Amino acid sequence: MLERYSRPEMANIWSEENKYRAWLEVEILADEAWAELGEIPKEDVAKIRANADFDVDRILEIEKETRHDVVAFTRAVSETLGEERKWVHYGLTSTDVVDTAYGYLYKQANDIIRRDLENFTNIVAEKAKEHKMTIMMGRTHGVHAEPTTFGLKLATWYSEMKRNQERFEHAAAGVEAGKISGAVGNFANIPPFVEEYVCGKLGIRPQEISTQVLPRDLHAEYFAVLASIATSIERMATEIRGLQKSEQREVEEFFAKGQKGSSAMPHKRNPIGSENMTGLARVVRGHMITAYENVPLWHERDISHSSAERIITPDTTILINYMLNRFGNIVKNLTVFPENMVRNMGSTFGLIFSQRVMLKLIEKGMTREGAYDLVQPKTAYSWDNQVDFKPLLEADEEVTSRLTQEEIDELFNPVYYTQRVDDIFNRLGL
Repeated sequence: MLERYSRPEMANIWSEENKYRAWLEVEILADEAWAELGEIPKEDVAKIRANADFDVDRILEIEKETRHDVVAFTRAVSETLGEERKWVHYGLTSTDVVDTAYGYLYKQANDIIRRDLENFTNIVAEKAKEHKMTIMMGRTHGVHAEPTTFGLKLATWYSEMKRNQERFEHAAAGVEAGKISGAVGNFANIPPFVEEYVCGKLGIRPQEISTQVLPRDLHAEYFAVLASIATSIERMATEIRGLQKSEQREVEEFFAKGQKGSSAMPHKRNPIGSENMTGLARVVRGHMITAYENVPLWHERDISHSSAERIITPDTTILINYMLNRFGNIVKNLTVFPENMVRNMGSTFGLIFSQRVMLKLIEKGMTREGAYDLVQPKTAYSWDNQVDFKPLLEADEEVTSRLTQEEIDELFNPVYYTQRVDDIFNRLGL
C-alpha cells in the first residue's frame, strides 16, 4: 500500500517482520502442543521457544534458491537452533502455518478496525445531535422535495454505521480462524489437539473443517463487509460533495490556514477529502471482487489465491483504517451553514409545501384527485414563471373558501417538518 494512505499502526501489522513473527509463533505453539501429547521432548521445545529466531534478509536470500517462502522461513529459523531444529515444522504443511498466522494477523487488524468503527460512529452521532433541528432542504432525484433537518441526514449515517458494526463482528469472527489439519485437511499426520491448542493460544477459533486451506468464502464475506463500510463512507462523502457545491454551500470541509485549493484559481475550496474517500472506496470494492474470485480453488487447494491475498489483505485493511480516521476528522470538523440552508429552501418559491397544501384541502373535504388537480397547475405556473406559490393559493376562491389565511400561513411553516425528529432520534437511541 502507498505510504500516503497508510497509518503506522495498521501498516506494521502487515510488515514482513510481523508476518514472520506470527509464523514463528504458530510453529512454536505447534511444537508445544506436540510436547503436551508427549511426542516431542519438552526440553527441546523450551530451547526452541528461547532461541528460535529469523532474519528477514536471510529468509529472502534462501527463497531465491528454494522459490518457496515457507521452506525458506523454516530453514532460516533452523539456522538459529541446535539439534532441536528437527522439530521445526513437524507434522505441518505450509498453509497450516500461513493460514493460521493470517487468522492471528486478521485479529490484530480487526482490533484496530473495531476501534475505528466505534470512534467514527460516535463522531457521526455527536454531529447528528448537534444539528438535530437544523432545518434544511430534503432533495430527491437532486430536486427540492420537502424540508428535513441536517441532523436527520446524519442520523441515517449513524444507523448505517451501526449496521456496519454488526456485519463486521460477524465477518471478523469468520476470518479470525486457523487450521492445522495437514495437507488435505484430514488430520492424517497431526491430531486435532494441535490445531485446538495453537488456535486457543492465539485467541482465534479452529475452523471446524478445512482442506489444505481455510475456506475462502469466509474471506469473501469479510471483504464484502469492508467494501460495505467503504461504500457507506462514500455515500456520506458524496453528500458532502453535493452540499458543498457553490450554488448551495450548505456545508464545507474544513479549510486550513495556508491550504491551497487550486494551482490556477486562488479562490478554490474543494471537497478533496470527500473526493479522496470516493476514489478509495472504488479500490476497496475492487478488492472485494478479487476475494470472491479466490473462493473457487481446485480440489483441496491451489495457490491462485495466494498472490492476490498478498495484495488485497494488507491494502484493504490499511485503506479502511485510513478512511475511517480521515473521514472521521472531516465530519468532526465539518463547517455547516444553517443560513444557507434556509436561503436554499426559499429558492423554489414555496413549492416545497405543495403536498401539505394538498393534504389540507383533502382534510377540508376535497377528493384526492380534486385537490391534486387544483394544486398541480399552480405549482407549474409558479415554477415556469418564477413567482411565489403562496399568493397563487391566496387568489384562488376554491382554496380560500376552504382555508383561512391563518391556515394558509401555517402550511408554509418549515418547522412543521421537525415535529417527529425527536421520535426518530429516540428510535436510534440518540
